[in-house]
Amino acid sequence: MQTTNTPLPKSRLQMEFELPAERLTRSLDDAARRLSQRQRISGFRPGKAPRAVVERVVGAPVLLEEAVDLLVENAVREAVREQGILPLDSPEVEVTQSEEGKPVLFKATLSVRPEVILGDFENFPFKPEVEAVDETMVEKVVDELRDNEAHLEPVTDRPAANGDYVLVSFDGTRDGAKFVGGSSQQMPLVLGQNRLYPGFEDHIVGMRTGEDREFDIDIPEDFQVESMRGAHMHFALKLKELRGKILPEANDEFARSIGRFDSLDHLKAELRERLEENALDRARHEFADRIVEYAALNATIDVPDVLVDQEVESMRDEMRSALARQGLAEEMYFKATGSSEEATREGFRPQAYTRARSLLALAEIAKVKGIVVSDDEIEAEVAQARTRYATDRNLVQYFESQRGRNSIRNTIRQSRAVEQLIDEWLAAHPDAPRLKHIEDSRTGSTVGTPPAAEDASAGKVDADTAPPPVETPGA
Repeated sequence: MQTTNTPLPKSRLQMEFELPAERLTRSLDDAARRLSQRQRISGFRPGKAPRAVVERVVGAPVLLEEAVDLLVENAVREAVREQGILPLDSPEVEVTQSEEGKPVLFKATLSVRPEVILGDFENFPFKPEVEAVDETMVEKVVDELRDNEAHLEPVTDRPAANGDYVLVSFDGTRDGAKFVGGSSQQMPLVLGQNRLYPGFEDHIVGMRTGEDREFDIDIPEDFQVESMRGAHMHFALKLKELRGKILPEANDEFARSIGRFDSLDHLKAELRERLEENALDRARHEFADRIVEYAALNATIDVPDVLVDQEVESMRDEMRSALARQGLAEEMYFKATGSSEEATREGFRPQAYTRARSLLALAEIAKVKGIVVSDDEIEAEVAQARTRYATDRNLVQYFESQRGRNSIRNTIRQSRAVEQLIDEWLAAHPDAPRLKHIEDSRTGSTVGTPPAAEDASAGKVDADTAPPPVETPGA
């Protein structure tokens, strides 16, 4: 077998094959056996019919196609193994000669793991930035904890205001005609959340229980639901119930009611400590992101499209999960936003390219740093997956497969690579903030982790901002 390799852009490789004629002859015999196993041939047991008989039954073109497919598959697998090539997808094959008695000629084009040439990834010109925690942040968390413990009471001494809970009935028209969703006898709303039609809740503010009101609204031209853009709506509405949220006072009694706290000051001290821990956590994750970005920008990588495509699919999975948490299907999202699957994929591609590039750079850094993940560690992760996803057999089977184990190994290696870079930088800069290692346990607290404490001061920040890794075979 003779092969000639030609590198192509985007880390593609074209392999040209010339196979001896006798290999096609042997493959024709193998194909005949396979076809006779799949197709019943009178007078012969499965797989035992002579080649000439099989050829008469199925036809010479079918037999030749089966033989060439077998030959190409085996030849590509053999060449890839012998040359140590790491393919990322199935090859695109073009057969140029496949006549018995002559050499078989074909081309196989496939994506391969790209060469990664690292630039500077250790002398980055920035440092971690830790947000200072002040009393305003602590008070914000206390207020959110109070809000969690609030109760509703009927309001009779004032009109409706933003933040109130109301129950309304209404009948509406759109451009003079009734429409689906334009009427309800009991619609609960929280004023100020604007979850119905643009400007709808603004007309309820100022109403009292039992009051009727008619009003018009015009839907903006940039409204997310394309079919409603520019519509003129008229509503006749009745406010049936009005309830206000009553928050407990911020005092020692409140502090004792939500945990084992002696006083409000004790609660605030705990919250400040947790906010400071969270600020350090965010600083480390943001520092890690900047390090990965720096390393990727300084590296020379010809990112193959197949890895970008994988990241696009990962981002779509993340979007589906986010929509599911809101009770939305992807199709509903496309309809509401006037988007499409194709447009969404294209919109993801720039970020997907950046993610794929970053993960390839990280994999190479892990190799340079000599980071090794033992088989015992992989098996421990697989065991955890069996427990965590016990009800999802397909997912468990994925983690148990060699591909799943490779993905686990790559994930751990890449994570440890960036953590090692951070730890080495911190060791060289003793005056820098003492960012805790990602695997360090947090100090205990007598109350759970209030969501408000996790999110306060900087908006909601994911615990792990790094993107999920692409699988990089042989990393």
